[in-house]
Amino acid sequence: VSAYALAVLETNASMGRIVAAPTAGSAGVVPGVLLALQRTRGLSDGDLARGLAAAAAIGYLITRNATVSGAEGGCQAECGTAAGMAAAALTQLYRGSPEAAAHACAFALMNTLGLVCDPVGGLVEVPCVYRNVGGVSQAVSAAQLALSGVACPIPLDEMILTMRDVGDAMPSSLRETGEGGCAACHACRRS
Repeated sequence: VSAYALAVLETNASMGRIVAAPTAGSAGVVPGVLLALQRTRGLSDGDLARGLAAAAAIGYLITRNATVSGAEGGCQAECGTAAGMAAAALTQLYRGSPEAAAHACAFALMNTLGLVCDPVGGLVEVPCVYRNVGGVSQAVSAAQLALSGVACPIPLDEMILTMRDVGDAMPSSLRETGEGGCAACHACRRS
C-alpha cells in the first residue's frame, strides 16, 4: 500500500495526472489501499467501484459537515479524510457492514486528529508524500479494527464534527500557510 501511495504523490509532484481524492496532497491514500488490494486479492474493477462508492459517501459526509481543505482544517482534513475514505472502502470490500465501515472511518479520523498542514516550500513533496504512507497505514489498521468487531467509542458523525472543531481551533500558521510545523524547521528554511 505504501508503494502505491508514494507512486501517486510522485506522479503529482512530477506534474502527472492524478485524481485529487479528496485533495492533491492526500491523493495517494485511497488508490494506495485499493490498488494494492486489487493486486494482492485479484479484485475486479467492479469490486473497486463498490469500495469507491463507500469512500465517496464518506468524502461527501465530511465535505458537507467539516472540510477536506488543509487551509481550513489542517492535514487532518486532507490525509485524515483520505484515511477515513480508504478505511471505509476497505471495510466494504471485505464485506463489512455499513456500520463497520463507519467505525473504520471514525477510527481513522480519531487517529489523525490534530494533524497540521505544513507543506515545505508550498509543495506537496514534504511532508505530504510521507503522510500518505501514514494515511494508508491508518486506513488498514482502522479497517482491521472495525472488521474484527471493535466499535469506535465515538460515532462517525461526532468524529467528523470533532475534526471540524479541531481544525477551527488550529492557528492559521498550521493550516497550509508554510509558516509553522515542518515548514518552519531550520533545515527546511535553509533549502
